[in-house]
Amino acid sequence: MREPFLSAVPLLKKLEDSGYEAYFVGGSVRDYLLNKQISDVDIATSATPHEVKRIFPRTVDVGIEHGTVLVLHHQKSYEITTFRTDGEYQDYRRPTEVAFIRNLEEDLKRRDFTMNAIAMDRKGKVSDPFNGQQDIKDQVIKTVGFAADRFREDALRIMRAVRFVSQLGFQMDRETQSALSTLGPLLEKIAVERKRAEFEKLLMGAHWHKAVTILLESGLNDFLPGLDKRKQQLEKLLRFDSDQLRLTERWSLLIFCLELTNSQIEAFLRNWRLPVKEIKDIKHIMFFLRKRLEMDWPVYDLYMAGREAVQSVENLYFVINGIKQEESVHKWIAVYDSLPIKQRSDLAVTGTDLKDWLHRKPGPWLKDTILKIEHAILNGQIKNEKSTIKEWLLQCSQK
Repeated sequence: MREPFLSAVPLLKKLEDSGYEAYFVGGSVRDYLLNKQISDVDIATSATPHEVKRIFPRTVDVGIEHGTVLVLHHQKSYEITTFRTDGEYQDYRRPTEVAFIRNLEEDLKRRDFTMNAIAMDRKGKVSDPFNGQQDIKDQVIKTVGFAADRFREDALRIMRAVRFVSQLGFQMDRETQSALSTLGPLLEKIAVERKRAEFEKLLMGAHWHKAVTILLESGLNDFLPGLDKRKQQLEKLLRFDSDQLRLTERWSLLIFCLELTNSQIEAFLRNWRLPVKEIKDIKHIMFFLRKRLEMDWPVYDLYMAGREAVQSVENLYFVINGIKQEESVHKWIAVYDSLPIKQRSDLAVTGTDLKDWLHRKPGPWLKDTILKIEHAILNGQIKNEKSTIKEWLLQCSQK
């Protein structure tokens, strides 16, 4: 056993010393068996939330109605959840009620996939009533019990199944994949924010090609914002190797494949409920990507794009054109880094200076004049010095 389990072992021991069962459960156990990096652990126990609160002095009620208590221990926090069974599900997402129980297997029985229905005690002994270890060994994603039942309970599990394909590279169990195709319409019952979280993890997974293929074969795209009836465009995405791209760049590549116009991009991203800043960043990238696909960077475009967008556009340019070399990325970043100014606030003069020098009131001429100054500095005609700019500007005004 390794960290972060070792740091949490004292919590399991304290629960056991108080007369209760306690186990590590869920994704941390799965990733431990896969020898993957683990960020945090979840703990399940036979103790009720109020019993947990009596045992540990420092707790926070984060989801006590569903059996979860946050326990603070040595500057770390751990979610400890009581064994439970779920009642009827509402809105294809959450149970109407939960019942606290003392039986581990009944708790594992309510979970989504066999690979996530494994428990491990503080000594490393595994409890695996649904053969999740074998499915991990066989690299198969399989639901606990009937797939249709699990997906009807919580339709987000449909997206989670495909997301796990992307992250783990596993195959989908035949019954599980069949249920995807049949029950895909249930995704319309799920909040877009929840679907986006799964979709973004899917886009960033190491095996996203396999996941997107399943998405299209199952017709799930028809129940995702802006992707319905776009199978042909989405198939273009499979041509590209985007492993080195960041998330905003992968959204941009998707938009490129969907052939969205500038006016359609914002509506598409808003339908996915992306944050305003991310929408702005992606639109910015797409504006310059379309220009870059037609020609090399003009100096003023580098200046207007900014270093981060130049990097993103070049990354996409290489992916779209199937070029492996990165010399051009470094080349254009070097050109950007050599620019005498990087943003308007770098100018040695202000609008007030221009009004004073030319004895003019504010108006459209002010913006035009600043643009001329920017171009002159970027093209090497003048230096970014107040006196030099004033002399050049006064000369221009006399012509």
